[in-house]
Amino acid sequence: MAEPTPRRNEPRLRPAPLLFEPAQVAADPEHFFDLESIDDPRVLLARATELTQAFRAATDRAVEFQAIAAAQLADPRRFDRLTPADIAARAEWTEDYAKKMVEFGRDLMRGVEGPGHVDPV
Repeated sequence: MAEPTPRRNEPRLRPAPLLFEPAQVAADPEHFFDLESIDDPRVLLARATELTQAFRAATDRAVEFQAIAAAQLADPRRFDRLTPADIAARAEWTEDYAKKMVEFGRDLMRGVEGPGHVDPV
């Protein structure tokens, strides 16, 4: 199960770096961050775990940026604001999820993250 996203008052963990994969190596479907070349299962488990944590951290950050963008797009002060249905269509979400993301983004922009705050994902 994924670890919860650290909140603004908690330091973010620094996951293992996602090392760049050259295009020709990344094009090989059997190649994944050089994990297939690791023979020692202890080392393989450690590196795969680092990558898992890095991807989870990256996903959490990306979701926060999605929420902030959704809130900005839905801002009633914008002359070109979008409705939750428009945002949902652009992001391939349901309208209900878009509404939750807009609210989550507003909370993030206000810096509100207390015990009553619920992450939409």
